Amino acid sequence: MNFGGLDFAVLVLYMAGVTAWGAWLGRANRGGTDYFLGNRNLPWWAVMLSVVATETSTLTFLSIPGVAYLGTLAFLQLAIGYLAGRAVVSWILLPAYYRGELSTAYALLETRFGGSARRYASGIFMVTRLLADSVRLFATAIPLAIITGWSYPVSILVIGAATLAYTYYGGIRAVVWVDALQMALYVGGGLIALLLLHMAVDGGWSAILASAGSAGKMQVLDFTASPAVAYTFWAGLIGGGFLSMASHGTDQLIVQRLLTCRDVVQSRRALIGSGFAVIVQFALFLFVGLGLWVFFEGREFAGSDEIFARFIIEEMPAGVRGLLIAGVFAAAMSSLSSSINSLASASAYDFWGPLRRRRGGAGSTETGGDVAAAIVAEADRDIMIAGKVFTLVWAGLLIVGAIVFIPLSEGTAAVEVALAAASMAYGGLLGAFALGVLTRRVGQTGAIVGMTVGVGTVVVIWATARSAVAWPWFVLIGLVVTMVVGSAVRTRR
Repeated sequence: MNFGGLDFAVLVLYMAGVTAWGAWLGRANRGGTDYFLGNRNLPWWAVMLSVVATETSTLTFLSIPGVAYLGTLAFLQLAIGYLAGRAVVSWILLPAYYRGELSTAYALLETRFGGSARRYASGIFMVTRLLADSVRLFATAIPLAIITGWSYPVSILVIGAATLAYTYYGGIRAVVWVDALQMALYVGGGLIALLLLHMAVDGGWSAILASAGSAGKMQVLDFTASPAVAYTFWAGLIGGGFLSMASHGTDQLIVQRLLTCRDVVQSRRALIGSGFAVIVQFALFLFVGLGLWVFFEGREFAGSDEIFARFIIEEMPAGVRGLLIAGVFAAAMSSLSSSINSLASASAYDFWGPLRRRRGGAGSTETGGDVAAAIVAEADRDIMIAGKVFTLVWAGLLIVGAIVFIPLSEGTAAVEVALAAASMAYGGLLGAFALGVLTRRVGQTGAIVGMTVGVGTVVVIWATARSAVAWPWFVLIGLVVTMVVGSAVRTRR
């Protein structure tokens, strides 16, 4: 093991500094609006970086190089659809979110269908996010376990505890600003890897690209029409487009960040800008994978997520190695903190808040202005307190989920597992939002039944026919089924 004292010092200083800074950023939090929405006053460019850091995380840093190592650059086709999907969300769903003071993505469903639809969709989000981000947390434990010799469970606990500290105290403001810093760090890590690979391979990047080209690994576009192939132009444009519409239009993980902007114009800039940033970022780490393929001469590894981690630990110089591993943790902590905060906000606003009001805890605002303002402020403080409790609960569940995934991880690429898990539910969620925004004839029962059948159909396909239908098509299938079934059930609220 080449990870020495200087590397440990860099890693420890980084994690301690980020944790302390994130906690300090939350010093001004006074209520739920501050804690979960940053008082709706965060700059669009910081939100843009946070969106990118949240959706890509460690899976980009570790898994994407492995995808190119074992295959080609065809994964980049998904990013074309990602940008197209963001454009649709920017012009259709974002204006609807900003017409009212919405606190979560699913509050929009309540205004159209009713409270049951809101809670049902929020529940689907929670289960999906728990599954997908448990996998992300596990992927981060791989390099820490390699470095320290700790078991995966211990490594998972260390990462989870460090992230929880600043998320608990700092809230969404800390999450967004720390995300921006962490994205800069792990993208910088990718650029350093490109430079080191250039120096390590005879002939540098000219030789790397020539070798990759002769082996057919430079292919970007694949016009194969088979739905069984995951990375084709059609799966990328259509499947990736609908996946992006669902993840950035209906997933509280992303929508929460967009709601922290001052207005819809700022939010739109953040969302569209993130689409271009993701294309550049995917390309960066795919090229890292090509360089690793040439450097290791196509050597086989136990898992694709281990390839880049091994290069960092075994081949990089002291200090740089510590910085790159800090980049791995930066990617992981940005995604994990976002997940914890979004799950806590959905729990507090979609479930605890309505329950509190039904029990009379919020009081009545039909009174004098000062009294009403005091009641609203008290309710906002209560939301923050409840949110902190939910923050602890969801952090614990994500850590347990990551540990449970350990025996299931052999031979899998974590990025594909996480995307497939999210895609199974995204179609149903996107279908419910489409029914709410594009139609007036479908009521709450239709929306709930449609979501249930849509998500259930995709789960059945994944369980019985995933070799025939690749995961990028899951969202489109779920969307179509949800809308057809929901439209057939026209019982209004």
